[in-house]
Amino acid sequence: MKHKKKFPRESFVSMTELVLPNDTNTLNNLMGGRLMHWMDIVSAIAGQKHSNSTVVTASVDNISFRQPIRLGNVVTLKARVTRAFNSSMEVRIDVDAEDIPAESKVSSNSAYFTFVAVDKNGQPVPIPEIEPETEEEKELYAGALRRRQLRLILSGRMNPAEAHELKSIFDIKE
Repeated sequence: MKHKKKFPRESFVSMTELVLPNDTNTLNNLMGGRLMHWMDIVSAIAGQKHSNSTVVTASVDNISFRQPIRLGNVVTLKARVTRAFNSSMEVRIDVDAEDIPAESKVSSNSAYFTFVAVDKNGQPVPIPEIEPETEEEKELYAGALRRRQLRLILSGRMNPAEAHELKSIFDIKE
């Protein structure tokens, strides 16, 4: 069954959490694992909205913690599908932390998660393509193929010589 194309805005999800004492480490900073849990939830919802299917997490790219998130901060996580392949899709998550009383907001994290759409038996199912609209969406869309090839190479599922978009990284001659 062929699916119609969808736009990244159709998968957009925003989730807000308040950092409570149970979410923090001994320095009163948000625990990284709790943030990763929230990131997995918001990006899975975006994946479900795009695919209209159950999705499972296939991979998580590097998550770097640029700014600590403190006890009492309000955390906003925004996710959207950047590119869809056959049954898998890349989702970008951006995380902001806000200290409302201090009137300060920082960009804390961003990451890419990959999901696979599955049926009730856990078998991959085809998903709609993405049609980027804005310049930013077009850049994310183009970069998604390179990120996918790099993920496949690092997992041992692709030969670097087959990664045409990564020729310059691996010094591959054609």
